Amino acid sequence: MAVSIPSTAPTPPARPASPPPRHDGGHPDRPCVTELRLSAFAAHRGVAVRLGPLTLLTGPSGCGKTSALQAYEALARLGGGAALGTVFPDPVACVPERARPDAQRRRGFRIGCTADGPEGPVRLDIAVQAEPELRIVGERLTADGVVLLETALRDPGRRAVQAAWHTAGSAPVTRAPLPDDRLGTALLPLRVAGKTDGQRRVLAAAEQMVVALRSVYACDPRPDRMRDPVPTGSGRLLGGCDNLADVLWRTRTECRRRHAQFVAAVRAGCAGPVADVLAEPAAGGVVRALLDRGDGIRTALARLGHGELRYLALALVLFTGPGVLEVDPAGEVPAALQTLTVLADGFDRGLDPRQREELLRLAVRMCERGHIRLVGAVSEASWVPGTEGATVVHLEP
Repeated sequence: MAVSIPSTAPTPPARPASPPPRHDGGHPDRPCVTELRLSAFAAHRGVAVRLGPLTLLTGPSGCGKTSALQAYEALARLGGGAALGTVFPDPVACVPERARPDAQRRRGFRIGCTADGPEGPVRLDIAVQAEPELRIVGERLTADGVVLLETALRDPGRRAVQAAWHTAGSAPVTRAPLPDDRLGTALLPLRVAGKTDGQRRVLAAAEQMVVALRSVYACDPRPDRMRDPVPTGSGRLLGGCDNLADVLWRTRTECRRRHAQFVAAVRAGCAGPVADVLAEPAAGGVVRALLDRGDGIRTALARLGHGELRYLALALVLFTGPGVLEVDPAGEVPAALQTLTVLADGFDRGLDPRQREELLRLAVRMCERGHIRLVGAVSEASWVPGTEGATVVHLEP
């Protein structure tokens, strides 16, 4: 049974994105999300966003930059196996404002994405019922025009959807119930035996989608939380960068070459001389981060400006990887076959022109290597068009 969602025509796609590194088959070696679809989500209807290695979302306030990033993060968490209720704690806020309930008083939203990789482009689309109960009521995984997985809610009284996946054996499809609070695509490796060519194709497409969605790091540095000393912990950077000092305590000695590049980036974006960026222990089992000015003076992060702290944190994110950032990559897949995607809301927030241009140059350079991708939201993009390697997507309210 379908969720009542307004039907609108898709907007024209954004200009083509720069292609990711490819192998001889013409597709990326490392699976990556190349399109985000917001068919009916919050303020978006019929929106398709093409994603390159570095994509900046721009547009006036209220156009839905933040909600687009939230949809991407939601898909990533579902791909990692998270339950629907933890991914959407306030699902009604995701329903388009003018969506009218159907006869059973149901309303919901639809999102999806395309993941390119060795298996070619694979599409995933899901329909979520937000009212009266939160549940996935429809999911479709397709490749080359073939429906590999399709689910539908047949009996609203059961907490399950009816799933059918491609078999291409003695029976064309296999049918079985799946839970209505999990992404079926993420469950397929546990349910499909892989005995026929069709089943192996389903598994390959599902695994490509899951790998593309995993290793997503949503980042929005909070300078007000970065100024104070912090306890030592895992050394993995949180999304708000609250524990930046703990991470510097760990990373400064792990790779001196990478740390030297990070210091050079900080020097380009922070006021005054910068000889080093380090952390030192303080009383009470905590560490604090400092800038070494090179003349015997060390400046605590508490003295830095709002923009300096955001710049420093985002530069550190771009120089690190899944082993340092608080992400949940696909552990069964070698790191060389995964791409970390950074979602940066307010990428230019609080930055002066010099800082945002330096940070953009750094982002372009790191994304060109192919192991990292970035989708960021910026307030305006008049400073971006001359930068080769950045895809700018203009959203309209």
